[in-house]
Amino acid sequence: MNENNRQNEQVQDIGQLMKVRRDKLAELQSEGENPFDITTYNQEYHTADIIDNFDEMEGKIVSIAGRLMSKRVMGKASFFDLRDKLGKVQLYVTRDDMGEEVYKKFKRLDIGDIVGVTGEVFRTQKGEISVRTNGYTLLSKSLLPLPEKFHGLRDTDLRYRQRYVDLIMNPEVKRAFEIRSKVITAIRNYLDSNGFMEVDTPILNTIPGGAAARPFITHHNTLDIDMYMRIAPELYLKRLIVGGLERVYEMGRQFRNEGMSIKHNPEFTTMEVYQAYTDYEGMMDLTEDLISTVAQEVLGTTTVTYQGEEVNLAPGWARMTMMESIKKYAGIDFSETKTDEEAAALAKSVGVEVEKGMSRGEIISLTFEERVEENLVQPTFIYEYPVEVSPLAKRYKDNPDFTERFEIFITRREFGNAFSELNDPIDQKERFMKQVEKREAGDEEANMMDEDFVTALEYGMPPTGGLGIGIDRLIMLLTDSPSIRDVLLFPTMKPLDNK
Repeated sequence: MNENNRQNEQVQDIGQLMKVRRDKLAELQSEGENPFDITTYNQEYHTADIIDNFDEMEGKIVSIAGRLMSKRVMGKASFFDLRDKLGKVQLYVTRDDMGEEVYKKFKRLDIGDIVGVTGEVFRTQKGEISVRTNGYTLLSKSLLPLPEKFHGLRDTDLRYRQRYVDLIMNPEVKRAFEIRSKVITAIRNYLDSNGFMEVDTPILNTIPGGAAARPFITHHNTLDIDMYMRIAPELYLKRLIVGGLERVYEMGRQFRNEGMSIKHNPEFTTMEVYQAYTDYEGMMDLTEDLISTVAQEVLGTTTVTYQGEEVNLAPGWARMTMMESIKKYAGIDFSETKTDEEAAALAKSVGVEVEKGMSRGEIISLTFEERVEENLVQPTFIYEYPVEVSPLAKRYKDNPDFTERFEIFITRREFGNAFSELNDPIDQKERFMKQVEKREAGDEEANMMDEDFVTALEYGMPPTGGLGIGIDRLIMLLTDSPSIRDVLLFPTMKPLDNK
C-alpha cells in the first residue's frame, strides 16, 4: 500500500469516528443531556491528592474531574484512566455500583471526553490506587479522536501547531511551561526585592528603537500613520530613568521581522533592567546573581545539563574583552591594526569574509561572531564592544573606539546584552545620525533618529547601567530544550493550506 492510499484510509477512518461521536452527542441532546449546557462542577480533589495521600484518602468519597485517556470494558466491570492537570488515576466502574442504565451510558463514553466522577478511594487486588465510581457527569464531549495512544503525537510540526493536543498526549511537555512560569515569577521576585519597579511601555511605536532589528509595520487608521511593533523597550525605560524612577524593569514581548530558527521566533520575551548610578560592571554582578538565584530557586541547583554538556551557573563567570577572546580562540590580535584595511586583511587571514566598506569595529565584531562564539559553553561575559555596533552604549574615556558594553554567552549563544548607558545627548545624536546614514544606504536594521529621546537626555540622565536578557533562551537552558519552539506555547508557524 503506498503512502497516499494509507493516508486516505486514515482520513476515512477519522471521518467515520467523528460521525460516530457526533451521533452520540445528538442522541444525548435529544434526551435532554447536552454536556455543553453544563457550566460548573464541584472538583473537590485532584488525582495527585489521591495518589500522594492514599493512606489518608482510602475509603473516602471523592469528587474529581478530568479527561478520559483510556478504557478497558469487560462486561459487568470496566476500567478507565482519568487525567487532570496533576496526573492520572484509575476509575473502577461496575454495573452493580452504578446501576445498569447508568453503567451502559458510561461505557459509551469516548476517550477524550471530559467527565466529573464521584466514588470511593480504594486499592484494587492488583494494588493499583483507584476510585470505585458510583456516579458521573459528562462535562464536555470530545468530537475529535485523540492520536493513537501507543504512538501519541510525535510530529514536532503538528505538536507546535496543536499545542492543546500536545499537552493532552504528552503530559511531560508541560514541565517546560511550568518551569517557564516559575522562572518569570522568580525573576520578578528578585528584582522587586532589590528595589526595582516593574513598568509597562508602548508596544506600538512611531519610531522603532533600542535595538538593531527589522520591525513589523502596521497602520493606525485614526491617526493615518504607520506604526511599528516594538523591537525593544529600551528608549522608553531610559526616559523613566531621566524622570527619576532610578530602578525600573519590564518583562514583555518584542517583535522582530526577521528569520526563524531554533533560536529565533518573530515574537519573543525579554526582560530589561535599568539602574541609575551604576555601570556595566554593576550589571555583570546583577546578571550573575540573578540567573544563579533563579536557577537555584526553580531547579534546586546551579548546575544544569544542556544537550549533553554540563553548565555551571554559580557566580564567578569568566570575563573577557572582545579582543582578548579573539586572540584566545582565533589566534589574531586586532590591537595591532589601526585602519579598516589592516583589520580586513587580518580577519581574512582566518577565513572571515569581510564586506566592502566595513569599518574596523564592524570587522572585529564579525570576527568574534564567526570565530569565538562557538567556543563559549560556560557562562562568559564578553565586554568592550566597538562603538560602531553599540550606538546606545557609553564610550571608554581612554579608548573611545570601544564602549562599556557586554554580552552574556552560554552554550555558544547570546543570552543578554548590557551597557553603561550613553547619557551624552550630543554624542547620542551624532550616533543616531550615523545610523540614519546606514538606513538610507539600505540597512533596514539600523536605528532611526529619535529626537524626543535626545530631548530627554538633554534634561539629564544620571549614570545608568542597563541589561536585557532573553527569557525564552534562558528557559531553553533551564529545561534542556533544543528549540525555542519547545518553550513557546504557541510559536509562529507558516499557515497550512485548506487541505
